[in-house]
Amino acid sequence: MPRGLDNCNPGNIRRSAVRYKGEVVPSRDPAFKQFRSPAWGYRAIFVLLDTYRTRYGLKSIAQMIARWAPPSENRTQTYIRFVSEAVGVDAHAPIDTRDRETMLRFAAAISRIENGLPADMEQAEAGWRLFAGA
Repeated sequence: MPRGLDNCNPGNIRRSAVRYKGEVVPSRDPAFKQFRSPAWGYRAIFVLLDTYRTRYGLKSIAQMIARWAPPSENRTQTYIRFVSEAVGVDAHAPIDTRDRETMLRFAAAISRIENGLPADMEQAEAGWRLFAGA
């Protein structure tokens, strides 16, 4: 099983001082966060992308993915192209991180890149409900 799925962290969010609802503390993984369920992991993706927009002013897929998956560790341009095509939005166009359909496609694309498997859309939907109801 891919590491991100084993950790219920479909976005492979790295360990940090930031705490998310549903996070397992301490994580057994030395580098990545763990969540109680995939839904909580998807919620964390939505929270982090929304934070990129509201706190850091990152408005496009290209800007958000450049921060999510920096070139020092990833093939960032390939990642951006994949997510942009999956979401159906130009990589440099502003996106609304509060739009359910856009964000479900965005999170599913991140999960696909990070884990090499299609996203579990039931869990992504559950994560969106946790995010939207927060």
